[in-house]
Amino acid sequence: MQFRFTRIDPVREKLFHRGQDKMAEGMIQADGLVKIYKTKQTEVLALQGLDLTVEEGELTALIGNSGSGKSTFLNMIGGLDRPSAGSLVVGGRNLFTMTERELVIYKRDTVGFVWQNNARNLLPYLSALENVMLPMYLSNKHKKKARALELLELVGMSAKRRSRLNMLSGGEQQRIAIAIALANSPRLLLADEPTGSVDPGTADYIFDVFTELNRQGQTILIVTHDVALSKKVKRVVAIRDGKISSERILKEKYADRIKEAAIDWRAEDTQEEYAIVDKAGRVQIPRDILSSMNLRDNKVKLELTEGKVIISGPSDNTVNTDEH
Repeated sequence: MQFRFTRIDPVREKLFHRGQDKMAEGMIQADGLVKIYKTKQTEVLALQGLDLTVEEGELTALIGNSGSGKSTFLNMIGGLDRPSAGSLVVGGRNLFTMTERELVIYKRDTVGFVWQNNARNLLPYLSALENVMLPMYLSNKHKKKARALELLELVGMSAKRRSRLNMLSGGEQQRIAIAIALANSPRLLLADEPTGSVDPGTADYIFDVFTELNRQGQTILIVTHDVALSKKVKRVVAIRDGKISSERILKEKYADRIKEAAIDWRAEDTQEEYAIVDKAGRVQIPRDILSSMNLRDNKVKLELTEGKVIISGPSDNTVNTDEH
């Protein structure tokens, strides 16, 4: 099997990576991020001033309802879409100022992407081994086959290295997709609903792969609707209406028990939830809480009592929100 690709100018590539070392601290730094989609008839504000920092070495889950903006955000981090306003720095690179040539290098070396649709991850006419090797032909990696075999072993798929797409189950395809995403040793691994189309047992195995990668230092951001998976993650960020609305942090007593099969992760209350106060001092109140307050209009009363913010409606109903 032979491949021919046009290589990036090595001088430009060195300058690109040299710039990475001089930039910011966090792996992902989004500040006031805005994305507007325009058509002839309308404008859609997908992101409305989103702020988020993900440190290097974190395993973070991103959750939110359909239309909340999470997929838009993930595509921007992956270099697949451009922000409209704000600031977005990933792996030390400013995605606003990147040229098209730099963006190609960024997508090749800085981020790896695991799609929910397995047909986007694998080419059906190549074997599993050839699929994992393919991204390496876009870089200067040596010992491609040895590296690909190592990755297939990591995800438990070395026995299926000669298999093509139609010979693999959905879970097997997803595990190979993770190996493909890691082929060029990206600094950041992005996963869009990686357990969305597999059975619970396979989902647990895939999550174990992610936790092992994270233990080895890999930074990972997962978009998921999987309740059991999200309850195992140490940090879960919720997006609502194009902004970060809350974060859930894994309780200390569960932090070292991720792989325990005896825990019912769907039923257990494993995380503490915190509302997020943005840089302008604004906080989103969940709709179910607002509904229970029976507000007649959009006015509420705020009081600070014993370190707690009391948000009261027109009746005697009150909601306590601890600032942090």
